[in-house]
Amino acid sequence: MARERRSHVEQVRGHRFVAGWGPKRSATVVPAPLRYWQYRPGGPVALGLAVAVAVAWPAVFGWIAGWPAAREEVPLALAAGIALYVLSTGRVTVSDHGVSFDVAGRRTDEATVLPSVLVREVRAGRAPGEWSRPTRRGGWWPGRTRVAVQYLADDGEHALTVWARDPDAFAAALDVPLAR
Repeated sequence: MARERRSHVEQVRGHRFVAGWGPKRSATVVPAPLRYWQYRPGGPVALGLAVAVAVAWPAVFGWIAGWPAAREEVPLALAAGIALYVLSTGRVTVSDHGVSFDVAGRRTDEATVLPSVLVREVRAGRAPGEWSRPTRRGGWWPGRTRVAVQYLADDGEHALTVWARDPDAFAAALDVPLAR
């Protein structure tokens, strides 16, 4: 499994975070194309921090320098909040060897890669009751369908849910038929 995880990291590292831009110029070997990728929005913590920055920034200026100073800072505070949330956007990436959930600017940790050979079942919709409680990997987004993935781990079977833009393509990238 360590070899699959390493191979996944090497393949993903050769591509830019903005997947439409192709491989990195610094890649010495052209990596194989990614099987599936999609962006996932930042979570509730990122959203809360973005709102807190957008509200607290003008409030502090208003408290220190008065209401006119606070009004001048509102556009900058909104831009900072939006930038914080946009930079918290992640990417679900399926390579020839596994699945990872990456965030821009961070290297993919091999320990967080789910090798494709460990995936047992991919199901559209919620995870069935007989599966273990799934971990959520991203929240709802318009136009996406919930997909439950059951996989084998060192301590038994586990599950996770992803909101996929194309559940059939996601399952095909994992080489597992999609159950409905």
